[in-house]
Amino acid sequence: MTQQPFSPAALRGAVDLSSLGARPRGGAQQPPAASSAPGAAPTDTAAVPGRRGAMVPTDDSNFESVVNASLTAPVVLVLWSPQVPESVQHLRELVEAARDSGGRFQVAAADLGASPGVMQALTPLLQQAFGQVSALPVVIGLLSGQPMPFYVGVQPMAQVDQLLTKFLEAAVANGIAGRVDVGADAPDEDEGEEGELPPLHQAAYDAIDRGDWGGAITAYEQALEQDPSDEMARLGLGQVRLLERTSSLDLAAVRTRAAADPSDVSAQIEAADLDVVGGHVEDGFARLVDTVRRTSGEDRDTARTHLLSLFEVVGPQDPRVQKARSALMSALF
Repeated sequence: MTQQPFSPAALRGAVDLSSLGARPRGGAQQPPAASSAPGAAPTDTAAVPGRRGAMVPTDDSNFESVVNASLTAPVVLVLWSPQVPESVQHLRELVEAARDSGGRFQVAAADLGASPGVMQALTPLLQQAFGQVSALPVVIGLLSGQPMPFYVGVQPMAQVDQLLTKFLEAAVANGIAGRVDVGADAPDEDEGEEGELPPLHQAAYDAIDRGDWGGAITAYEQALEQDPSDEMARLGLGQVRLLERTSSLDLAAVRTRAAADPSDVSAQIEAADLDVVGGHVEDGFARLVDTVRRTSGEDRDTARTHLLSLFEVVGPQDPRVQKARSALMSALF
């Protein structure tokens, strides 16, 4: 497949979501029926998939929305079963970790008995990562629409906490730093209503969940009109613009064109955008620094200006940005 990971069906190319395509989408989803079984993990039925609640019940009908939610906040997908008590308890522990983090990630809980399509979509990935899956839970990180297999079976929370710390560091490094509103479950919450997203930010997130990049851009632009100092809106706007311009690109074709002609500025810019979207931030920066070095005049200025815009997407304090700025200065002078 040629779609890259930020397409509206964000996992295409990594797992097969075709079996879920005909299922209904939109609106709050009902939790899987088995979730009410004795001993099942508690569910937050008021949670809106992707944005509120430390945990969102996940099944075939809303799995794609959960994947899209990982474009703006990290998601930890847990495959569990009420018939496996240890998976229920470990799910509770992960939900508590999400609350303790203040909403830095959200747990998506998929009861395998109620989610055959989810399991079908993930089977090739799980087989590649773990071979035969012989225990529950199965825990997978979702970041920028890409799955990261974590582990199979119950693991000590001390080790899981270390893994989650690295996961969240990777999220911040890739500009995915949104938080989930865990409401009253948030620890030591003294800010009252401040935990809720501003309306325009919520509108942007909702648009991203729908794959509506234009709607998200409009919402962030309106937020910046109201408050030019809104750093979250500025970063969000840059990220969504990147998603919009890469959403229709053919990854293989772009890379072929860029490799064939290193002086083709537009090809190098598209390839750099795809590098950043795919998490290869340093590669994208290095590509444009090299383009600046080998070009002149208007072409050089175009490459330089685009590189500066990518610095803003990743964040000016990111050490990779600081390193690339130094390389850019050397290329220019």
